[in-house]
Amino acid sequence: MQTPITTRSLFGPGPTNPYNEATVALGYPLLGHLDPLFIDRIDRTCDGLREVWGTSNARTLPLSATGSAGMEAAFVNMVEPGDVVVIAVNGLFGERMVDVASRCGAEVVRVDHDYGQPVDAQRVAEAHPNPKIIAAVHAETSTGVLSDIAALGELKGDALLLVDAVTSIGGVELRADDWGIDIGYAGTQKCLGVAPGLAPFTVNDRAFERRVENPRSWYLDLGMLGGYVGAASGAKRAYHHTAPVAMIASLEAALDRILGEGLENVWARHSEAGAALRDGLQERGFELFAAEGHRLPSLTTVRVPDGVNSAAVRAYLLEKYSMEIGAGVGAYADSVWRIGLMGPNATIGTAEVILSALQDAVTATR
Repeated sequence: MQTPITTRSLFGPGPTNPYNEATVALGYPLLGHLDPLFIDRIDRTCDGLREVWGTSNARTLPLSATGSAGMEAAFVNMVEPGDVVVIAVNGLFGERMVDVASRCGAEVVRVDHDYGQPVDAQRVAEAHPNPKIIAAVHAETSTGVLSDIAALGELKGDALLLVDAVTSIGGVELRADDWGIDIGYAGTQKCLGVAPGLAPFTVNDRAFERRVENPRSWYLDLGMLGGYVGAASGAKRAYHHTAPVAMIASLEAALDRILGEGLENVWARHSEAGAALRDGLQERGFELFAAEGHRLPSLTTVRVPDGVNSAAVRAYLLEKYSMEIGAGVGAYADSVWRIGLMGPNATIGTAEVILSALQDAVTATR
């Protein structure tokens, strides 16, 4: 028995519809995970990830798990019990950082912000005189807010800067080396335009030297993973696990697509599409949720109008247009929509389609 195949327009917070090249690559003939041809493929993929991260870090690789495992890898490899970790919390994914760091035994210093507001770098830097890690979310998926990571990098002092770039990588300006990011994790299912399943990860030598030598997670041990991809040790590889070879082929193809267009051109395309959606929403009387001047191009948050049933609108869009938009999270689950324009969906034409369908759905369900 098979589930019927249905095409959806994925305009929620992720996953997005993939680039065509990424979909085609999933059907390539499988290679063994130690095949020399696959070793060449993963090397090219790591090179492409360095470009989208904006880094020269040798240890830049696609972890064989989703972005949440990237978050866990970042903390489990860097945090010993009692280490002080300052975490900027301005949405759900900052909250998750707090949870994961706490499970690693960290002394967590939260710096809370109102949802919808960007991270205040000065306040975060002043929260503790000597933390091991300062952590923040670049693009907060739960609120649609983009924060200034470069400002945190300038103020981090001796601390390691750990950054969630899940909803920014491949769609929003990201310059890990220039901004002072020491550890970064992301996901494939958003602006990179690939199915969920891999966590693009980068760690510089400064952070790697301060890592936990025997982390609690064998699977996410960066010491072993670095040897597996060979980035730190040249051609000789150490077997660690069976890599998801089809997913890595898909990621390689998407990276080729993005870099072929030109990374800055891709950033501009996301920016223009996001601006078209925001302008169109406001012209139709909708109110945006994220703070003006800090709105994420790839994910727009909009308040549900008074008297409108959020779930009914989303169900109408799914049934009539086969179109998905996302609900809010937590206290905003019923009062905010999250609309993503990511990867191949980041176009002005797509924004216009969403605006027309959303207006129809609101009118029809009142």
